[in-house]
Amino acid sequence: VQLVESGGGSVQAGDSLRLSCVATGLSYSWPYMGWFRQPPGKEREGIACLNSDGRTAYADSVKGRFTISKDNAKNTLYLQMNSLKPEDTAAYYCALDYGDRVSLDYVHFSYWGQGTQVTVSS
Repeated sequence: VQLVESGGGSVQAGDSLRLSCVATGLSYSWPYMGWFRQPPGKEREGIACLNSDGRTAYADSVKGRFTISKDNAKNTLYLQMNSLKPEDTAAYYCALDYGDRVSLDYVHFSYWGQGTQVTVSS
């Protein structure tokens, strides 16, 4: 499995960004996928997860501002980020594993992308 993120960049507070993650090499079509972020000098944080049944989970820090979605035909996971804040500045990673779990815990994910940087200035 390979995961490739894109869509990061430098924006102003209040702006929006959409991150994408293309998954290739999937063995079968029952993965759950998530987005994580790691601010400089801090631990990795799970922020959104989506499973094959459509169930989602969000961290409180992004609930109401970020939306996770996927396009099965394109094997692509998205993270729509609205009302961005400086504290959203981080490297953002997508992750995947198989099963019907919904989790924000990084230990539940076996496959990871290389990350894309999001920088939000005030």
